[in-house]
Amino acid sequence: MMIKYRKTVVAAAIAAVAILPAAACSSDDSSDSGSSSSAAASAPASSAAAESTPAPVATIPALTGRDTAVALDTGFTDALTALKLTPGVVGGAKLENGSLVFPITGGNVTYYTPGSIQPYVQGKIEHAGAGFSLTAGDTKVDITNLTIDPGTSKLMADVAVNGQVAATQAIVFDLDGSTLKPLQANEADGTAVLEGTRVLISETAAGLLNQTFKTDAVKAGLLVGIAKITVNTK
Repeated sequence: MMIKYRKTVVAAAIAAVAILPAAACSSDDSSDSGSSSSAAASAPASSAAAESTPAPVATIPALTGRDTAVALDTGFTDALTALKLTPGVVGGAKLENGSLVFPITGGNVTYYTPGSIQPYVQGKIEHAGAGFSLTAGDTKVDITNLTIDPGTSKLMADVAVNGQVAATQAIVFDLDGSTLKPLQANEADGTAVLEGTRVLISETAAGLLNQTFKTDAVKAGLLVGIAKITVNTK
């Protein structure tokens, strides 16, 4: 939303600059007056638009660590068992206490008061080098370099099948933030926590997995689990 807003303001400014030279070349005084009035009227409108953008509650311009944990839903793990798929981890990721945990390596986050702007969580959260795998027989799919984009409610990743690249930064998960809890700040350890987003298998990932493992059982929209993102604030 913020990106679209900025693009709109920039486009309006460019349009105004383009109109002004044409008005200056005109010999029609009334035309000049009308152009001046239009330009004057557009300035307060732009100012009002800028003032309507709320101030963020928290901004972290450069993430310096911690992790994203996805507590796996039993429906997802049962589906893996039924398909005889064995989950694993790649890079610095961990599978512990029923959750896939991916270390955060970079990105940025801006958090607004819920309801003040949509989306109210914006930015990018990177997990370079880490990911998870699914294996069946001699076939192994690695899903790595996860990138969360809360603004578009998507999670992208690189996908490789038996070591061969199948897709780069493909949308593997859709994110449903309707169940997201308010931002939790912990001053004691210098962290902030965003918890509650539902992680769902995307249509792209469902198609790729079905094709790779020769099945039609993987359905788009399948709940993978609930995400908990913990970031450093200092």
